[in-house]
Amino acid sequence: MGLGQAVGVGSVGSHQADPRAGWFEYGVTIGADHRRKGYAAEAVVMLLRFMFAEQRYHKCEARVFAHNEASLALHHRIGFVEEGRLRDRVFLAGRHRDLVVVGMFADEFAQRHSISEPARPAVGG
Repeated sequence: MGLGQAVGVGSVGSHQADPRAGWFEYGVTIGADHRRKGYAAEAVVMLLRFMFAEQRYHKCEARVFAHNEASLALHHRIGFVEEGRLRDRVFLAGRHRDLVVVGMFADEFAQRHSISEPARPAVGG
């Protein structure tokens, strides 16, 4: 790979929000070659920190495929709580799949994670 070429690892972002009610929903996708390296957790915590501390949202929700054990485990490690299951909600790979709804409140996030971003070491230092 040459200098200046970008490498796509994945994406994270809020795709639905109700600022008045104080909740948002987000999604995260990490490319197969980059999974299980901590990128998803780092990206999700960074997004949550921004949405809770800077944007002042009260609650975050995410929907995770019930068969995606790695993603469910990630969300539980971050501090999300399972709030419900949407049965046969999505048709994928020739069959219906359940979605698990997980949620976290801003105060729950603050109890587990620093609300301000930790300092990063200087480049080259």
